[in-house]
Amino acid sequence: MDLDAFVSAHYGEWEHLRALSSRRTLSGAGADELLDLYQRAATHLSLLRSAAPDPAVLQYLSTVLAKARTASLRRRTLSWSRVADFVVRDLPAVLYRTRWWWIGTALVNVVVAVLLGTWVARNPSVQTSFISPAAAQQLVNHDFSNYYSQYGGADFATHVWTNNVWVAALCIAFGVLGFPIAYVLWNNVVNVGVQGGIMVAYGHGSEFFGLILPHGILELTAVFVAAGSGLRLFWSWVEPGARTRADAMAHEGRSMVVVVLGLIGVLLVSGAIEAFVTPSGLPTFARVGIGVLAELAFLAYVFVLGRRAVREGFTGDVVAEDRSATRPTAA
Repeated sequence: MDLDAFVSAHYGEWEHLRALSSRRTLSGAGADELLDLYQRAATHLSLLRSAAPDPAVLQYLSTVLAKARTASLRRRTLSWSRVADFVVRDLPAVLYRTRWWWIGTALVNVVVAVLLGTWVARNPSVQTSFISPAAAQQLVNHDFSNYYSQYGGADFATHVWTNNVWVAALCIAFGVLGFPIAYVLWNNVVNVGVQGGIMVAYGHGSEFFGLILPHGILELTAVFVAAGSGLRLFWSWVEPGARTRADAMAHEGRSMVVVVLGLIGVLLVSGAIEAFVTPSGLPTFARVGIGVLAELAFLAYVFVLGRRAVREGFTGDVVAEDRSATRPTAA
């Protein structure tokens, strides 16, 4: 085969194929032409590989074919507009749509933690059932406050972030079964309630709240969102409504992926506050104020942007073309 003559004869249609592949939209005739040129170019590549395997020509034609293949399949790529849709519409929509699940979860957990902490603080015998007096002294005088300053800020923020993301992911993953979420939340409530009760009993209540509130308000909200979302996933197959259980669970499961991705960002913020604000030398009111502002910003994000997105028809699910077919059901 005369390589130069072969390239000269077909270079024009290869370039035309490349030009068609670069267009954002194609007419019906243009799409047919692209597929026809793609098949011909693929045949040319096969011939060149067997008869005249010049590396430069093979690389060029392979690149043209790869681009044409992508164009023919119309594979979507990540764009800034899609990222903006996720942040402004998809995430707040699913958080708003599931608000009663995570608000209810938060209220129950806060009430239980307060009751448990009060019980521990008022009963020395209960305190010793959890921790010895010597260990309690070590906790209130050293361990609790030192926890927030024993590592470098960046390292501590990373550690806290990954741990909290893992807890949130477990809550959503356990949503398929439902009941394990109660176990995860109970461990969290016991940890906060018992430590808070012991700190209050030993006269360190202001220190406890001054260190836990700056980051804990947003951090616990994220955990409650994850747990509430997991419970919503569980309920989707217990009570699917007019949909089949498979369709209801598929819809909620896809939405929960959005929640997981969103909580990564929320927990990154709370982790940064815990690492850099909580142990800082700022006055207690300033540190707590930063935590409150972060929480208010999150709630505004959910109830302002989320309400608007839901009214516009967003649910947090993927676009219709990416969903599997669903069976029709009676209303």
